[in-house]
Amino acid sequence: MFEMAMLLAQVDGAVGTGIGMGLAILGAGLGIGRIGGSAVESIARQPEAGGTISTQMLISAALIEGATVIALILLYIS
Repeated sequence: MFEMAMLLAQVDGAVGTGIGMGLAILGAGLGIGRIGGSAVESIARQPEAGGTISTQMLISAALIEGATVIALILLYIS
């Protein structure tokens, strides 16, 4: 997804950058939504592991957010 966004950013200045940023944000939103849904489902199945699952979910979401911010910065400066 990131490579496609960077390719679109090189196509035509503002239009490519806008499409690339949209794809980067869309991918991050889908990823974080899937992580959250899976975490809630896992906690419902095994409530005693809720603390561990929540911690791992937050770490994963933070890593996705970091990658998205880097992608948006690279798209913006290209």
